Amino acid sequence: MTLRDVAAEAGVSLATASRALGGGRSVAPENARKVLEAAARLRYTVDAAARAMNRGSDAIALLADDLATPAVAAVVAAMERRARTVDAFVTVSSTRGLPELQAATIRNLSGFRPRALVLTSTRISQDPSETRVLDELLAFERNGGRVILYGSGSVHLPFDAIAVDDRGSARLMGEHLARTGHRRAIILAGTRERAYAAARTSGYVEGLLAAGADVQDIRIVNCEVTRQGGFDATAQLIREGLGGTDVLVAINDTVAIGVLSACRAAGIDVPGQVSVTGFDDVPLARDLTPRLTTVALPFTDIGIRAIELAMRPRPDEPTRETFRGTLTVRDSTSG
Repeated sequence: MTLRDVAAEAGVSLATASRALGGGRSVAPENARKVLEAAARLRYTVDAAARAMNRGSDAIALLADDLATPAVAAVVAAMERRARTVDAFVTVSSTRGLPELQAATIRNLSGFRPRALVLTSTRISQDPSETRVLDELLAFERNGGRVILYGSGSVHLPFDAIAVDDRGSARLMGEHLARTGHRRAIILAGTRERAYAAARTSGYVEGLLAAGADVQDIRIVNCEVTRQGGFDATAQLIREGLGGTDVLVAINDTVAIGVLSACRAAGIDVPGQVSVTGFDDVPLARDLTPRLTTVALPFTDIGIRAIELAMRPRPDEPTRETFRGTLTVRDSTSG
């Protein structure tokens, strides 16, 4: 079954049938309905790959280090909602932050000619030994595609970039904790290779010190950036004895959920004995018991902005935009 058959069945021109099945807005609603009904009767399926080879697709390809994180899920959901309003759609791929897999995925996706690539990663390097990813992105743009980066450190690369002021946002939390009487903090800081984790840790420390805490009373503990990582690190701290610790500051909400679980398992009252904080404000944060004090990031705004940048022509100079979080105080902290 061919497109010509569909056009004949619907009683429209071949060009009209092609535009209707491609989602074009220039087709009259009645003709679009006829074409779609004819395609359904004839069981005709658009060959998206063939269309992409001819003119590029309407896809915006999202590549993320980890699609399972609530923060990335929130950005993806916002991107999909916005993309539908501009006759585009979003595809997603996970690269685990591995340069080899990032480069291979970009190269493979380029064959389908998506309109744009959006990367949510903190691990794109300009180091001469790790330039494969950068080379693939530059080649994609030379061939007419758009590249938008979302993540810490992205503003130093030659593409449109959306960043979060992780350090400044985390400082808000540190200042709030110190001003509400918290003096002995343990920061569950994630792993060293994550740029956003290092920035948030620095922000927490700066805020605590600026509002009166003593550097000797701040301890930094590394952990996996997962719920289990937060649980295991906290369980170990409890076994060793928390001493006078009055707040456990997690690098994100996922780790904080593990922290709360470990405290609950050990019979430690939150916030009666120790306060707990997170970062991101994922939907679950407000439904936990106790509800989590955190820094809320505008993931919906970030997702919408990524699509807006992807749909416009490439500017002469890369666009740089930074979003900042807002302090959200709930029940998991005292004071």
